Amino acid sequence: MGGRRFAIVGNGPVAAEAEAAILAADCVIRFNDCRSAGGQAHRTDIVAVCNTGRPGKAMTEGVAWRLNPAVMAAGEIWSIRDPEMFAAMRAPLSLTHPELDDFCDDYTDGFAAICAEAGKRHTVLPAGTHQRLALELAALDSTPFVVPSTGLIVIAEVLWNHAVEGDAILLAGFGHQGWEWHPWEAERLWVEAHVAAGRLSRLVAEPAELAG
Repeated sequence: MGGRRFAIVGNGPVAAEAEAAILAADCVIRFNDCRSAGGQAHRTDIVAVCNTGRPGKAMTEGVAWRLNPAVMAAGEIWSIRDPEMFAAMRAPLSLTHPELDDFCDDYTDGFAAICAEAGKRHTVLPAGTHQRLALELAALDSTPFVVPSTGLIVIAEVLWNHAVEGDAILLAGFGHQGWEWHPWEAERLWVEAHVAAGRLSRLVAEPAELAG
């Protein structure tokens, strides 16, 4: 049965008028250090994390991340990068992007241990979501990229593998800008196509989102 409301909240600006809809959703998903959760609005069911490279290292090796109120509130952590897939990427990346020498370092076990200690569920997203999304993004824009953003992988995962007919997927806090090797323009086009088709909804169109 459908009718559930998934609120996927990026780390960009979130308008105050969007907060009520986020807090009323059946499932609230935030990312990494959950910068979108401010004041008393810590409602978070799932935290999706970049489980490789420097972000994964910082979150698993310190104590600050696990004490974040939004992280503490979440019942589940999603590691968005399949360890075997990223292990296979290490050699090609060493040739094309030698500066990303720690990009494929894997911290999945660290997140699993944190979840076990805190009584949270830990899920590693399937490599197929990443692979399918990368192909669709490459078809939208020819600009080279390394990987889709964490946010878009989660949007695609919910759309393809969790939501059913009648569910609503609500987006906030996505400005489609950031690290230079994410395909931001293709991601913006991908989201807008799914919004136009009625599969996704933006809670509020932020100025940064409109600018792409």
